[in-house]
Amino acid sequence: MVAATVSMIFTACKKKENTDVVDTDTGGAAENALAEGTFNDASNIADQAAGGSLSSYLGANNNDSGERGLLSACATITRDTVSVPHTFTVDFGSTNCLCGDGRYRRGQVLVSYSGHYRDSASMHSITFANYFVNNNQVTGTHSVTNMGKNSNHNLYFNISINASVIKANNGGTITYTSTRVREWVAGANTIVWNDDVYSITGTASGSHSNGHSYTATITSALKIHLNCHWIEAGVMEIVPSGKPMRIIDFGTDGNCDNLATCTINGTVYNITM
Repeated sequence: MVAATVSMIFTACKKKENTDVVDTDTGGAAENALAEGTFNDASNIADQAAGGSLSSYLGANNNDSGERGLLSACATITRDTVSVPHTFTVDFGSTNCLCGDGRYRRGQVLVSYSGHYRDSASMHSITFANYFVNNNQVTGTHSVTNMGKNSNHNLYFNISINASVIKANNGGTITYTSTRVREWVAGANTIVWNDDVYSITGTASGSHSNGHSYTATITSALKIHLNCHWIEAGVMEIVPSGKPMRIIDFGTDGNCDNLATCTINGTVYNITM
């Protein structure tokens, strides 16, 4: 009996040992960072294209001011101010085009709008036509409403996104639904785009390319500087279905790079956006 009891305890402990696996999967966190960056990028392209002529958005090699715009010499902007709502199209062509931020794009970003971008209650909607970023296809809708000025006397926008990123090389599909508040915290009083800074808060949900669902909450506002091509700062909590929370830290404000950290059960891992 004693021998049998010892054997049962040993077996139970061994089973617990085998199932108590350390969770080191940062893939979902990296995909969420990819989705966040992709749709912030779409907003930035629409903002820049709405604010001036194409010559303001050339890549660094074609811009005497040295500003690195998101667009490039192979992108064209076509406007239609007759139709209601008005529209404009940013067309990167049918083949990959290297843009000023080092990303390859092709296809079209389509924007329809009512009212001027800075006017309270104005709205614009972003959709995509055969649009790819680094061979990842971007689909869905992206709606933006100008809510006027908040208590900080900054313009802010309510943003609703229902979209997806189809990863290159049959890598699966990331679905992404979010509700965001985008506050224009710097640069609103100038006519150039590269001093603009936005603060973003809100929640998101969706599924990773493996089909597992998740929810996400911004716990420290994300900082978007338009002269940087990455999310510079902020913290998000991501809860994948059936897994522990992941905490993504995008770094310190003013540090422009494509690196972030992902913390799982107290262990910190490096990820690349």
